Amino acid sequence: MFAALVANAEPAAAAVGEQVAVQALALQCFLKLCGSPDFQMLLDQIRGKAVVFTGHSLGGAIAALAALHYLCISSSSSTWGSAPSVLCVTFGSPLLGNEALSRAILRERWGGNFCHVVSQHDVVPRLLFCPLDAVPAHVIVGMQLQQWPAARTRHAGAVTAVTATARAADADRDALRQLVQTHVGAVAMDQKLADPAAPSGGPYRPFGTYVMCTPDGAVCVDNPTAAVQMLYATFASRCSPGSESPEAAHSCYGDLVVKMPQHLLLRRRPRADDDAPVIASNYDAGVSLALEASGIHAMVRAAHATEASTARQWLRTSRRAGRRPSLNCAQLATKLGRITPHRAQIEWYKALFDGEMGYYDAFKQQRSPKKFGRANMCRFRLGLFWDGVLAMLDAGQLPHDFHRRAKWVNAARFYQLLVEPLDIADYHRRNLHRTQGRYMTHGRERRYELFDRWWQEKGCIGGGDVASSMSSAASRRRRSKNAGLTQDPCFWARVEEARERTESARSERDAAVLAMMLEELQEFESYSRELVASKEVSTDVLAPQSSYTLWVEEWNQLKLRDEVRAILLQF
Repeated sequence: MFAALVANAEPAAAAVGEQVAVQALALQCFLKLCGSPDFQMLLDQIRGKAVVFTGHSLGGAIAALAALHYLCISSSSSTWGSAPSVLCVTFGSPLLGNEALSRAILRERWGGNFCHVVSQHDVVPRLLFCPLDAVPAHVIVGMQLQQWPAARTRHAGAVTAVTATARAADADRDALRQLVQTHVGAVAMDQKLADPAAPSGGPYRPFGTYVMCTPDGAVCVDNPTAAVQMLYATFASRCSPGSESPEAAHSCYGDLVVKMPQHLLLRRRPRADDDAPVIASNYDAGVSLALEASGIHAMVRAAHATEASTARQWLRTSRRAGRRPSLNCAQLATKLGRITPHRAQIEWYKALFDGEMGYYDAFKQQRSPKKFGRANMCRFRLGLFWDGVLAMLDAGQLPHDFHRRAKWVNAARFYQLLVEPLDIADYHRRNLHRTQGRYMTHGRERRYELFDRWWQEKGCIGGGDVASSMSSAASRRRRSKNAGLTQDPCFWARVEEARERTESARSERDAAVLAMMLEELQEFESYSRELVASKEVSTDVLAPQSSYTLWVEEWNQLKLRDEVRAILLQF
């Protein structure tokens, strides 16, 4: 249901056992909704269309899950084409998931599809920052369902009892506000924008864009860590605790949305307060206006000048973080130029052995140890560079369309076609295929799988399974000469499996098992012949002593056996 969020989990998160998790109540409600025929019919009707999901309170969390589900099935289904435009707007929604969910959404570049509108004094969006045992479960569930505990009841014959109950309820609500403010403040203190993955107090984390609304205006924050800081600062800025009940703060979104366009039409100037910092630029003026719109300007005149200064700094830092991806991308272009000599070194190593056995077998057998060591070092350095690129992409430090930019897609593809054969050779040279399993299922690096996705999303051909590669090769325009690099990055892994299967078939006595092996070998023979005929392989594949040439000889000898010939005639 949410395969895209968990299928490409980061290795570091998987190593510590951190998995994507969401709030149980919201998930149960969504699963009940998802199981209804009406919902499935609605999904079919909106397939491939621009959709807006929205909801209030717990309904907002359910709407976010529905939007995530729609994005997941849209990205995984090839029949849907390109991902449709999706927007999810929530009002007073509680936090939905943990930090792993926030990172997964950031990794899939879906953060811009979610907008969370939060009132200044609303407890519900901040409630789950508290530890799970700090607030009773019935309070958490009741507040999300808008069934507030100790609600006021009016009865004509019990005025005194109602007054006492109301005072007790107000005391409980003030205590709840103080509890939420304390824990949100603790989480805000623990987080650092320079290291968004730093551990902090509670299990829940925000994602997407947050719109902090007050009667004076609104301020938008699209950085998850800065959103935590602003959720704390806006909640702590109330001047008179108890002046607005939790019910009113949680049900005021209709009025706030109506007033929001009016605030956008107003021309404002920053208020001239004695304690306010000097405005040195238009950017500082914009930050001051954002503080006023979020209601934090009142903290300057109150006893919260430190919090107001911190909020100002977070707004500035969050703004700089929004511009940083473009700068990081420009710096990566420079680093890409610096590692080009390593790529050229491997190309030289490949050309050195093309006429004899190919660079795959030369690397596997460690021919010319000095040249092998140099090529191996270049392989490691190139891998570190691309792993660093993917780490920055996962952390949201690169533009959201980075994986669709032709320069980087082509560079990643060229690196993959050139270097992955060496990784396959190293995997089989160390006999890891016998201890860990097949390369394509147990030994392939995550970066190669992502590069396959980039190449396929670009609309190019390659990196698929045997069947898809066969059909795509047939539809491709014929080359006049062999490709510089074999267009199937896993070709040598398939060759190694074919050689092992051929060796096993020689000693196999079970007719059923032998027939299965021969069918797989014949399928690979057809696939490899199509690649060779269409010149989609490099010249090193056809070298006299290459593994592929040796396999062809072994396969032809196996087909001369009477029992093998009889089975092949049945296909």
